[in-house]
Amino acid sequence: MQPAAGKHYVVSRPLYSEDTFQEEHKRTTRKRKTLRNHIKQYFTCDCNRVKNAALSLLPIIGWIKIYRVKEWLLNDIVSGVSTGLVAVLQGLAYSLLASIPPWYGLFAAFFPVITYFFLGTSRHISVGAFPVLSLMVGTVVTRLVPDDGPPANITGFEGLTMDEQRAMVAASVTFLMGIFQLGMGLLQVGFIVMYLSDTLVSGFTTAAAVHILVSQLKFVFGLTVPGFSGPLSLIYTLESIFTQITKTNICDLVTAIVVMVVVFIVKELNDRYKSKLPVPIPIEVIMTVIACGISYAVNFKEKYNVDIVGKIPSGFEPPTAPSLQIFQMTALDTFPMAIVGFAVAFSVAKVYAVKHDYLIDGNQELIAFGASNIFGGTFKSLAASTALSRSAVQESTGGKTQIAGLLSAIIVMIVILAVGFLLEPLQKSVLGAVVVINLKGMLMQVREVPYLWRKDRPDCVVWLVTCVASILLGLDLGLGVGLGVELLTVVFRAQFPRCSVLANIKGTDIYRDRKDYLSIYEPEGVKIFRIPSPIFFANIEFFRGKLVEAVGFNPLRILRKRNKALRKIKKLLKKGELQVTAKGLLPSGSSPIVESEDESKMEDLDLPSDYSELPVQVNWNSQLPANICVPQVPIHSLVLDFAAVSFVDMSAMKGLKGALKEFIRVDVNIYIVACDLYVYEKLHSCKFFDDEIQTSMFFLTLHDAMLHILERHPDTNKVDSVSEKVFSDEKFDSLSNGRGSLRSRERTQDKPGETKF
Repeated sequence: MQPAAGKHYVVSRPLYSEDTFQEEHKRTTRKRKTLRNHIKQYFTCDCNRVKNAALSLLPIIGWIKIYRVKEWLLNDIVSGVSTGLVAVLQGLAYSLLASIPPWYGLFAAFFPVITYFFLGTSRHISVGAFPVLSLMVGTVVTRLVPDDGPPANITGFEGLTMDEQRAMVAASVTFLMGIFQLGMGLLQVGFIVMYLSDTLVSGFTTAAAVHILVSQLKFVFGLTVPGFSGPLSLIYTLESIFTQITKTNICDLVTAIVVMVVVFIVKELNDRYKSKLPVPIPIEVIMTVIACGISYAVNFKEKYNVDIVGKIPSGFEPPTAPSLQIFQMTALDTFPMAIVGFAVAFSVAKVYAVKHDYLIDGNQELIAFGASNIFGGTFKSLAASTALSRSAVQESTGGKTQIAGLLSAIIVMIVILAVGFLLEPLQKSVLGAVVVINLKGMLMQVREVPYLWRKDRPDCVVWLVTCVASILLGLDLGLGVGLGVELLTVVFRAQFPRCSVLANIKGTDIYRDRKDYLSIYEPEGVKIFRIPSPIFFANIEFFRGKLVEAVGFNPLRILRKRNKALRKIKKLLKKGELQVTAKGLLPSGSSPIVESEDESKMEDLDLPSDYSELPVQVNWNSQLPANICVPQVPIHSLVLDFAAVSFVDMSAMKGLKGALKEFIRVDVNIYIVACDLYVYEKLHSCKFFDDEIQTSMFFLTLHDAMLHILERHPDTNKVDSVSEKVFSDEKFDSLSNGRGSLRSRERTQDKPGETKF
């Protein structure tokens, strides 16, 4: 909402330094809890804590009490049936990404859903197989059980077929992934997902989409391609595909192309007319049923030697214990899977939580997915997260709660127990085509790159590096590289912030970067330097360098020259070559001061100037006797805007103290404004203040400090020949009256021994 033109506000208050403000406004005393208090509170048990713990661990209790049967049940039924059909198809398709038999993908749409129904906080996401996660599992599976060559030396592999060995690896990885997620949830570290920015996730999922696309080409072309893992595995896969391209199964290729074209067209129509359609047309399911029927009727398997789903056992497999050997071999691969699976699910859950106005709990989501994957892994389920397209179906078809998810699991159960045999003639090329066409959303994320390059180049670099590294090095290493680059950009942004010199916007109490505005006022002899980041060990030298650059001189160099000049003056006085008169020091001839003088006592040159033995005061801004040359200091006051400084560490505190003393020792008054109270208290506790650096240099606001400076240096307030006066000479007005001057206010009475404001 834009403010109305001509509106003004006037505030009349005393001019405050930090000291005077603390004297006039007493702070409350907050009782801080000790470690013992925290431990005692954590282990205290009462009825309310038990109730809250139950509601937290079983979110179903919260939403089942408010469930509106008449209004929501029918929507949940329609949504559950639609989502269940999609889940069956995606379960079969995504299991191909994991290099395991298709029916194991159906288990991922059943067991994790049941657990999440009780433990999850999102009411709209559809739990089950996720293509990126399935591909990461498949990378581990093909490494331990390759297509060519012997499998890894694992005791549990004895007497098992290749498919059974791969299923065992996938189930163990899923179980271990669940342990990681459950552990992070119990340790309350759900915040870890915050380190995966939207930019990083976008680049990572785009690279994953490329991997998925390449992995499905062997099914689309009907080729036999060995599984590759590790860096450059995608290049090796493409090489293998193109060396066999002449062996393409035309029946598989034509079927896949027809399915992709039809599904693409209908999906576009669904998007265009979604406001008019009661539910999206489940075109993937329709095309799968048609393709399955045609394959059975024409007998594609025998006539054209196509690869089909094949025998689907009816019923569930008995629960089995995971392999500890597989745990040891896959722990480093599984932890990134746990992070990626949770990050994607939590991101989707947040979108729907905001849209439907309810809260989700990141730590409880970790617990829910951890328990779901542990339960699923016990029954040889594929790793579970959520698929964006499947969740969109559940929400867009009217799903209100996870009852829709429960009903989708019942649909999957019916397929597993009763009608799975009907899917046996289905070509794997059809499943590959469905997977490929559903990659459109992830692949189109590449359109973000030009926008990011124009708006935020460090973010664009994160996107590109994550994507390229994930494509070339593999998803696990690529994610690590992307995360490292992302953290480096954060460090660089904090280490090399955009410091600026501020100036007053004429007629106001507002201060902005002087490079950005035309109508500004800069009092002569005053510099206002803004630090837009925390000050810590990595950026303190950068800060000092920028400060020297902003003021236009090096205070330490000038201090050393002054001390050398004082040595020279004292020496000349002692020799009688300088005379003290009413006009000051009169020269009798000497040579200029040179840099190399008294090199043996260089450390003494950094100390405050000693005027004790001089009979007169030295004016460093006037011409000095005996050809002594010392650069003049063009400012008398330096204001440091600490409004954006959230913390100062010990190393930076030492460097900051040294920098401030260098300016103070060359007669520059230092003022620190808008300092956070936490930072101010830390400076106190760390003995930052001494005889040179005092608390009186801290002011509540930038304008308070400027008014104080103009009161101490009235000559600073010069009026531009063209513009009107901004600070009045007599009263040091406080706020703008809209005509280029500041409103009057009373001065505060000075107290004995205090700086005059």
